[in-house]
Amino acid sequence: MGVPGRADQLVIGAASSLVVRPAAFLVIIIAAAVAATAVALASSRGVVIPVVVVELLLGVVIGPHVLGWHIDGFTRFFSDLGLALLFFFAGYEIEPGRIRGEPLRLGLIGWGISLVLAYSLAGVLSAVGVVLSALYTGSALTTTAIGTLIPILSDSGELRSRFGVFMLAAGAVGEFAPLLVITLVLSSEGTLHNALILLAFIAIAVGLALATGRSSSWTMPLFERTLESSSQLAVRWILVLIFALVLLAYHLGLDLLLGGFAAGLIARHALGTRDAHVFESKLTAISFGAFVPFFFVVSGMTLDLPALFGSVGSVAKMFMFFFLFLVVRGTPALLLYRGVLPRTDRFALAFMSSTQLPLVLAITALATAGGHMRASTAAALVGGAVLSTLCYPVIGLRLRGDISAPAPTTGP
Repeated sequence: MGVPGRADQLVIGAASSLVVRPAAFLVIIIAAAVAATAVALASSRGVVIPVVVVELLLGVVIGPHVLGWHIDGFTRFFSDLGLALLFFFAGYEIEPGRIRGEPLRLGLIGWGISLVLAYSLAGVLSAVGVVLSALYTGSALTTTAIGTLIPILSDSGELRSRFGVFMLAAGAVGEFAPLLVITLVLSSEGTLHNALILLAFIAIAVGLALATGRSSSWTMPLFERTLESSSQLAVRWILVLIFALVLLAYHLGLDLLLGGFAAGLIARHALGTRDAHVFESKLTAISFGAFVPFFFVVSGMTLDLPALFGSVGSVAKMFMFFFLFLVVRGTPALLLYRGVLPRTDRFALAFMSSTQLPLVLAITALATAGGHMRASTAAALVGGAVLSTLCYPVIGLRLRGDISAPAPTTGP
């Protein structure tokens, strides 16, 4: 397979001159389909492999450093849409009524412990010259990719288990709290300015949530009547909500992931106690059938292999960060959940909580753009995050084994 040349390009719009390589686009679609097929065949033989793992690996293989396929602006756009939809499901699956009480309390305390551990370890690394900024490196260590874990937990049946509730709570805090850090602390604007912008975004999101909740008595019956028709009102308006909030977050200077996350929370609030199985099935088909795989395949393609494997030190740093993710996010799971979860489940929670990727990509991009992180360190962090996505969910699922335990009844 060769690298596409000029004959393999389309130019869309004379003014924008957006170059699109249809063959490269098709290769990514094929990679996503092959990944899903491989996982389906493996599962039929009793082998559990998260599909995101295969998508990442195939992305590395077809990328510019192995088979030579490059990413264009159109592909990057699809990848960003997939990431926004991934965060939509992260927000959508977080039902406050399910995670409130002990799961949320432990998740908050656990992230606080992770924050202290992360900045302490990053401070040591900065002092000895391994990294440039303790702030950016430490922030990257505190995340949990609950958006990445959602499809894995859903496919394995964990979302409705007792373990799944604690995992959702820990992951929600591990995803949302670092988003706030990115917005308030790591952005190039001042903290006060960012806080005001964030408050404005929250006010708009809350207003939308209240409006959708009050109008649900007449909109939801209309949506339900069209679920099996060509109009598909529910799906169309949810997509409007997602992309409108993502665009709003972008124009306000916030991370676009915040828009997708907020849209998921609003959609869950609007549905309330209704049985949304058909709606969820349709949106899942659109998201995980088309857009979300683009994010994982493209993430594999964008892994900077020359910077990562350019020296023994870079490779060593990748494995160091891979281990530090587990130390920072896994330690609270082992310490705080005694008497709450069995020993094996605590280890499973530790591994799954240490799964990272989307926010590590965002933080390293900010850090390198501002001169706060070397390219080799950024590549090592992203490489360690990719490894965490490849390994930690699989280990967690194998530790879980029997997932038949019912979810706990949580209280305020």
